[in-house]
Amino acid sequence: MAMLFLLLLFSSSLISGFTYGAKHEKEYCAMYDICGARSDGKVLNCPFPTSSVKPDDYFSAKIQSLCPAISGNVCCTETQFDTLRAQVQQAIPLLVGCPACLRNFLNLFCELSCSPNQSLFINVTSISEVNGNLTVDGIAYYVTDDFGERLYDSCKDVKFGTMNTRAIDFVGGGANNFKEWFAFIGQKAPPGFPGSPYEIDFKSTILDSSKMVPMNVSAYSCGDTSLGCSCGDCPLAPACSSSEPPSPPKKESCLIRIGPLKVKCLDFSVAILYIILVFAFLGWASLNRTRERRAAASKEPLLSSIDEVEADSTEIQKDGKVPRLINRFQLDGVQRHMSSFYRNYGKWVARNPTLVLCSSVAVVLVLCIGLICFKVETRPEKLWVGPGSKAAEEKHFFDSHLAPFYRIEQLILATLPDSKNDKRNSIVTDENIQLLFEIQKKVDGIRANYSGSVVSLTDICLKPLGDDCATQSLLQYFKMDPENYDDYGGVEHAEYCFQHYTTADTCMSAFKAPLDPSTALGGFSGNNYSEASAFVVTYPVNNAIDEAGNGKAVAWEKAFIRLVKEELLPMVQSSNLTLSYSSESSIEEELKRESTADIITIAVSYVVMFAYVSVTLGDASRLSTFFLSSKVLLGLSGVVLVMLSVLGSVGFFSAVGVKSTLIIMEVIPFLVLAVGVDNMCILVHAVKRQSIELAIEERISNALHEVGPSITLASLSEILAFAVGSFIPMPACRVFSMFAALAVLLDFLLQVTAFVALIAFDCRRAEDNRIDCFPCIKVPSSPGGSNEGINQRRPGLLARYMKEVHAPILGLWAVKIVVIAIFVAFALASVALCPRIESGLEQQVVLPRDSYLQGYFNNISEYLRIGPPLYFVVKDYNYSLESRHTNQLCSISQCDSNSLLNEVSRASLVPDSSYIAKPAASWLDDFLVWLSPEAFGCCRKFMNGTYCPPDDQPPCCSPDEFSCGFGGVCKDCTTCFRHSDLVNDRPSTVQFREKLPWFLDALPSSDCAKGGHGAYTSSVDLYGYENGVIRASEFRTYHTPVNKQGDYVNALRAAREFSSRISDSLKIEIFPYSVFYIFFEQYLDIWRIALINIAVALGAIFIVCLVITSSFWCSAIILLVLVMIVVDLMGVMAILDIQLNAVSVVNLIMSIGIAVEFCVHIAHAFLVSHGDRGQRAKEALSTMGASVFSGITLTKLVGVIVLSFARSEVFVVYYFQMYLALVIIGFLHGLVFLPVVLSVFGPPPRHVIMETR
Repeated sequence: MAMLFLLLLFSSSLISGFTYGAKHEKEYCAMYDICGARSDGKVLNCPFPTSSVKPDDYFSAKIQSLCPAISGNVCCTETQFDTLRAQVQQAIPLLVGCPACLRNFLNLFCELSCSPNQSLFINVTSISEVNGNLTVDGIAYYVTDDFGERLYDSCKDVKFGTMNTRAIDFVGGGANNFKEWFAFIGQKAPPGFPGSPYEIDFKSTILDSSKMVPMNVSAYSCGDTSLGCSCGDCPLAPACSSSEPPSPPKKESCLIRIGPLKVKCLDFSVAILYIILVFAFLGWASLNRTRERRAAASKEPLLSSIDEVEADSTEIQKDGKVPRLINRFQLDGVQRHMSSFYRNYGKWVARNPTLVLCSSVAVVLVLCIGLICFKVETRPEKLWVGPGSKAAEEKHFFDSHLAPFYRIEQLILATLPDSKNDKRNSIVTDENIQLLFEIQKKVDGIRANYSGSVVSLTDICLKPLGDDCATQSLLQYFKMDPENYDDYGGVEHAEYCFQHYTTADTCMSAFKAPLDPSTALGGFSGNNYSEASAFVVTYPVNNAIDEAGNGKAVAWEKAFIRLVKEELLPMVQSSNLTLSYSSESSIEEELKRESTADIITIAVSYVVMFAYVSVTLGDASRLSTFFLSSKVLLGLSGVVLVMLSVLGSVGFFSAVGVKSTLIIMEVIPFLVLAVGVDNMCILVHAVKRQSIELAIEERISNALHEVGPSITLASLSEILAFAVGSFIPMPACRVFSMFAALAVLLDFLLQVTAFVALIAFDCRRAEDNRIDCFPCIKVPSSPGGSNEGINQRRPGLLARYMKEVHAPILGLWAVKIVVIAIFVAFALASVALCPRIESGLEQQVVLPRDSYLQGYFNNISEYLRIGPPLYFVVKDYNYSLESRHTNQLCSISQCDSNSLLNEVSRASLVPDSSYIAKPAASWLDDFLVWLSPEAFGCCRKFMNGTYCPPDDQPPCCSPDEFSCGFGGVCKDCTTCFRHSDLVNDRPSTVQFREKLPWFLDALPSSDCAKGGHGAYTSSVDLYGYENGVIRASEFRTYHTPVNKQGDYVNALRAAREFSSRISDSLKIEIFPYSVFYIFFEQYLDIWRIALINIAVALGAIFIVCLVITSSFWCSAIILLVLVMIVVDLMGVMAILDIQLNAVSVVNLIMSIGIAVEFCVHIAHAFLVSHGDRGQRAKEALSTMGASVFSGITLTKLVGVIVLSFARSEVFVVYYFQMYLALVIIGFLHGLVFLPVVLSVFGPPPRHVIMETR
């Protein structure tokens, strides 16, 4: 495929007969016939002037077929013309898609070779002797600037689809104007190198005394109606002016100017809203305070509340008989029944603790049997992609109909920054290239074992055009052979290939295709490849649809990573370079390693929480009785119950075939422990608040009656919050939510069954003077009654603080105003911050901090200059002649201006908004060109109708021959079609169906660069194509470099919007595909998913609160506080740059469930308290404030803080930071804001009936 791009070769035969010092007049030749050849076989013209010659009719017809502007006499022999024809056929396939460009290009060389007026614009400037004959060694070719400019303008935008680049990069060395193009063509090539055998000096000015006239044959515009090109090849054509490239969207946010300041509209609106709310509240507070003072004198305090319609009597006995004071407190609906149930249930459990404990634990143990089916899912595509996702369906369609995207193994070698200016030196040096050869030798030597067979790179690598791997490496410029390094010229050759990789045969890769230096180098700007500071070595490896088919590749990848760590890394570091590396299976392997990276941290977190629970559950009033009053065994038993609930949840789902994830294994035990400890503390504290004179059954009954409804409310809210997360489409988060919901449910059931039974046992142990942890040991009662010391119920320090300090301070009106103002301000500020939260999940965060992939992903962002491949997949392409699909897709002459490929070309002109870097490589364009009669070296057939390859391929040309002649077995081959065989240059249905397999099997070469084998082997699904419809085909281009998560998401969004627009316009089903889409699709609507799930969770909790409390007012206040907690947490996310993704969405939903605990206990205590709002808020804090702080806030806090030492960044960011923020925000709202709101806006007290007997 090398020679095919070197159009300079034309010059070699284009020169027809020159004469040193010839006369210059019409019908006179400057050179004629061939007088010799160079050592590399390139022919040299005779420098002899002669009159033009009249050709015979057959020869004249041949000339007219290629050079229609030349008629009459000519200045070339038939042999010269045949040589010209053979050489220009290399350029024709590249330019035939734009007829105007091709005609102008052919005219340039037709006039040079055969024009009868050749002497008017050709002057031989030097001659040489070859084998005794004089030959041309240099000429001056006078061409007008007008022709040169029109030629360049007609060709400058013509695409070469196979390489996703411009044809001018191949035929003109990437020239930026016609003078650079002419200079490139006119260079004299050394022997063995492609190019002209002698120098051609293109000139435009002639001395006045000279009779010469510059060549100025008519040149066609690419927008010419008769030879018009497509909009993709000629975007400035008048027909294309109505389809200008889309302008980049303006993403300016709404701004308001306040003097010299610019403020976002949202921020300004929030500030105005805050001011209005503050003034409204101050006005209302002032009026309300005045009313309260007036009504204070006539308002009598209410007595203590008593549950249900029945009387709960408190008897104050004095000398055995005194009157009883009874007050009746009315509870509504569900709460009344629930309180009654817990009162009776508590007595029953206390009387039958053994039965309850054994039966409840037995049920959970039965669920744990499912653990024998336990499996862990570690495949990223199974963790983060829902089975019904659009990206997953498109990936499956692409993989099954075309071919799975290849696996990527990659090395990045980079220079170290200079210590003085922090600038990196160029890596392109002799020493570094030799190091690269040594590395390649070791990689080639990898031998992995798979099922008893030896696997090497050549066994698994991608081989598009033969037996050589398509390794993307700078070494390809030396054919991957170190012996070629010095022979080719070392570093100078590499730098030469950076600019001529498409044209120089010696720069062609070992796998017979050009290697774009931007794929093998990194850290350069523009096209300054020599400044590159990194080598990027990529090993594409064949991929299989099923996991089992990749066994060999995975085995080799493990050996590859092991080699890099043990040998290559020290080798590179000793050369003062850095090395980062990755394999296709690296992420999965590192995620597996992460599962064990933080076991110690998590275990320490559990131990710390357990230790805290043991201390906080016990009584430490007297050191002498500590071993009796401590609750270590009870706390340990509670932790065991939590673990059983987790194992029961995992066992149940494992039994039904749901695989676990690493998040479940690491987070759910911690989560359920944090939730379960809360209920343990609240239950134990409630029991401890009961009178010591009551029997154990009464104490437990009263405690459950007191806190049972609030525990149920909190637990049901948490379960619902987690259950809502199961609707998230991402499997990892959905499964996490399912496991967590069941675990919390089981934990709640064990808390109100087994743990209550354990409390009964512990109370009996303490009353029986048995030592904690060693209940078999009984100590004698101390004088004075140890029971009094053990069971003394004096309020603790925290409880006294809540009653005597915290509650009175919050009861001050000035404090209430400040608290509400501050909390509302932070909530509104968080609303303004929420739009700043970015969606995504950085790969570096997911991986362990010490993972080798951390450096790899950083280097990818820093060095790579090319984005991921992008495929536009067309479904059900109807190629029949009656269908318009062909012209709606292609981008060559006569294709629709709004065709798919023309639109892709336009989009590539605005890469900042389209994220499309290049025009698409089009198998359809290349196939139509390959069929074209003009491309006479491509689609050919033998006399028997079978496929005939180009003349430079076997069997037409033996691989041993240095150059191929015109004879041999292919001398009778003819083009597949004449123009008369086609309909408007389009094949019929039968012709398309017959020749498409030929095209896909045709190897590209110098004589025909358009062969489809290799470039398009997997671009077309031929299954069932005989019926006139191709089920699937793809057109390949590239995204712009994407470095951040936002870039990936925006690239996916832009590609989908583009495809949707084109599909609607053309009425053809088209979708974009790239390897990263399947992982980033979730972020397209992550905000919608988050808001819907949060809203559903809040709604579910509101309904539960309403049903249980029977108070719309109280439920609304709880809902308000929960909303503020979630909004504040999102504000903290924006401040800490925590991204919105499935993990953080689950955390937000989970935060609702956990935040409920900070609210419902205080709210429930407020409901059942007596007095006015202020008194009830104070009583609620006095009753439950200490339990909420010690049992909920501190238990979570001590466990969360330990997570800050985790090695995994995901734990630090998404669990430590978010959980810590949640605990602090929840604590502040539950114990500061909520009591204030209840004291100001709380619901009125229940109806109270008072009787005295």
